[in-house]
Amino acid sequence: MAKRHPWQWIPTKLSVEQFDQFVLRHLITGIRRPAPKLLLHSIFNYILRLLFTGCQWNELPIEKDAKGRPEIHYTRVYRMFRYWHARGCIDAIFAGSVFTLDRHDLLDISVVHGDGSTTAAKKGGDHMCFPSRFYCLTRPLIW
Repeated sequence: MAKRHPWQWIPTKLSVEQFDQFVLRHLITGIRRPAPKLLLHSIFNYILRLLFTGCQWNELPIEKDAKGRPEIHYTRVYRMFRYWHARGCIDAIFAGSVFTLDRHDLLDISVVHGDGSTTAAKKGGDHMCFPSRFYCLTRPLIW
């Protein structure tokens, strides 16, 4: 088995310093909504945990407060995720982290997996040109 480098792990929990350095600058917070009772850092860590485990939103393991109640309801975490996703924050965080990794020569693209499981297939794809027959794309058709 190949040796894993420290930057190859999937982050499921960020420290406050890591959150401030890499994530906070990309997040948009609404000015008309009430401030969340929990820090954005904690909400983002819940989102990371959900994305890593793949569990359902209502199965998200949420910490208890001093009174034994959940510190935040899972729907609040879901709404923040949807809010950030709709405004492009999640994409900006991803692009910013890839840019930072590339700038520090830590980006390893030797193993890139593409997932096409949600790609729609078009009817009639059997008649498309394949790379071995590239000439049909460049040669003009004469009828």
